[in-house]
Amino acid sequence: MSDGLTFEDIRAAATRLDAVAHRTPVVSSHSIDAMLGAEVFGKAENLQRAGAFKFRGAYNRISQLSPDERERGVCAWSSGNHAQAVALAARVVGTSAVILMPADAPAAKRAATEGYGAQVRTYDRYAESREQLAAALAAETGRVPVPPYDDYRIMAGQGTAALELLQDVPDLDTLLVPMSGGGLMAGCGVAARALNPRIELIGVEPAAGDDTKQSLAAGERIRIPVPRTIADGLQVDTPGELTFEINRRQVDDVCLVEEEQIVAAMRLLFERAKTVVEPSGATAFAALLSDPTRFAGRRVGVLLSGGNVSAEQFATLVETYGRA
Repeated sequence: MSDGLTFEDIRAAATRLDAVAHRTPVVSSHSIDAMLGAEVFGKAENLQRAGAFKFRGAYNRISQLSPDERERGVCAWSSGNHAQAVALAARVVGTSAVILMPADAPAAKRAATEGYGAQVRTYDRYAESREQLAAALAAETGRVPVPPYDDYRIMAGQGTAALELLQDVPDLDTLLVPMSGGGLMAGCGVAARALNPRIELIGVEPAAGDDTKQSLAAGERIRIPVPRTIADGLQVDTPGELTFEINRRQVDDVCLVEEEQIVAAMRLLFERAKTVVEPSGATAFAALLSDPTRFAGRRVGVLLSGGNVSAEQFATLVETYGRA
């Protein structure tokens, strides 16, 4: 057990998700392996329903609503991927959703959220507290909050990504996971360690948003200014309360990557693995580019956590950051 999250919870989530979520493929490239001197296995959650791993946790949580809760509906707060996942999961389950999204969230993510049937309300992520706004929304409407990460049922759903990856590639040396609020790492870490106790767990954050690295070093949750980074899905200012208690016990290290390295990772995955990922989804892979000697000779699993990027945004990022 890890503070309320167990491997059995993750296996139960996998049963709920069976035939509802996609079992996403593991992608690899001989040219990337040769370039990095490692064997790299990417869990392609960019091909998940709603375009990101978030559908796993959202469906696992929303599918467990009581009949009364389904009647009341759900609410959530997100820059995009959790928003889309909650909207889609709510539609699949047969309930309604209201989502708080930052006013500067990518237009494609807002359009997709509304396309799945959710009502969107916007806020200023740099001046307003999304948690306070969400609490007020839940109180006002009676809807059930579905947090993006600080919920054991959410974490259990996210952990099914690592469960599948380790089933397909059981002998990994290292697992790289992007860190936002910590829910993906919490679930994936519990699953990975249950299947492979010796696996190294490394979180990856944009250098502009190192709240988890600072928090782990301090031994307590540190709050930073809302980071300004192209990895919009990783713009949190502090780790989750529940997720931090799990991750502080299981994460071996946190790597930081620069914006240029994130875009270089997006470009390399596109050119060599024929895989489109958004900035947040490329962050874990960017760690391989930032320090290839660290991973040389190792079998490395990488969570490619999402692919919700428009063609225009992809092209602009590549043009802006070049071939760094």
